[in-house]
Amino acid sequence: MSPEKLLVGITGGEPFVFNESKTGISLEIWDKIAKQESWNYEYISFKNVDDALHDLIKGNIDLVVGPISITARRLEKMRFSQPFYNSSISIISRNNNKGHWGAIKPLFSFKLLIAIGIFLIILAIVGSLFWLAERKKSAEQFSHDPIKGIGTGMWLAIVTMSTTGYGDKAPITLMGRIIAGAWMIISIIFATSMVAGIASTLTLSSIGSATITNIEQLSGKKTATISGSPSEAFLRKEKIKVNGVNNLDESIVKLESNDVDAVVFDRPQLLYYLKRNKKENLFISKAEYYKQGYGFAFPVTSQLILDVNLNLLELAESQEIEKIIHSYMQKDE
Repeated sequence: MSPEKLLVGITGGEPFVFNESKTGISLEIWDKIAKQESWNYEYISFKNVDDALHDLIKGNIDLVVGPISITARRLEKMRFSQPFYNSSISIISRNNNKGHWGAIKPLFSFKLLIAIGIFLIILAIVGSLFWLAERKKSAEQFSHDPIKGIGTGMWLAIVTMSTTGYGDKAPITLMGRIIAGAWMIISIIFATSMVAGIASTLTLSSIGSATITNIEQLSGKKTATISGSPSEAFLRKEKIKVNGVNNLDESIVKLESNDVDAVVFDRPQLLYYLKRNKKENLFISKAEYYKQGYGFAFPVTSQLILDVNLNLLELAESQEIEKIIHSYMQKDE
């Protein structure tokens, strides 16, 4: 038995609910069920899922139709139909296309320039030691002129450090060979540390400006999501700063104006938004989190759940649900 007219709350984002035209994946599925059962109904729109579920608990409406995530916390206060769609949470961030200059810019960072300066000073010191040790007994290799002699010593230090071994310059004195041997050992450690330092500088620079590809990169950053959504609970559990908004459009505005660093929400809505709005300046990560099912919500004592579930099974078995989803997800492709 059902009332003469069901009060159906609708809420959620596109492509599941289009409020103005009263269409979308969720509404088309519900409409097929209602027609099959000959139910008369009236839609009542809500700005967000929290408001709709609040009215449902108070008994102001008979059910809520939309991309309503089925969660354990919600099941304490209401009941759900079986899932008609399986979703997940994903991340949208700004797409920082660096270009050619952006790729080499980290090479000109202040820290890297300091490291190169220190390296040149060390080479000058080692070159000077070679020159002082060799200038008397190897004048043909190490000129008495300090500038030329130290320059030759620096060249020998670089050849030794890189293990190139041209053989054009070589120490002949005992002190020169001791210096060369010591430099060989030191340079192995020094070269490894320098290469690691350069790699670290490039990596840190990339992390500081690149798009966000996983949840770990959100640490210490501001993130926007829909207030009251499972994604908000997920972010708080991960101890990530949350900026609650009323809808996806508002969150994207905050992202593009640099008020937040990323938007975290249900992946299908994010994908649909990017496709519809042609936002080439935004990037959606491949990482997916918090797998969840979408269903219709009912009061705890509702008598409609069994009929709705039977119809959902029939629609799934006849591929009708898949056809509806495909018609929206593949539009404009």
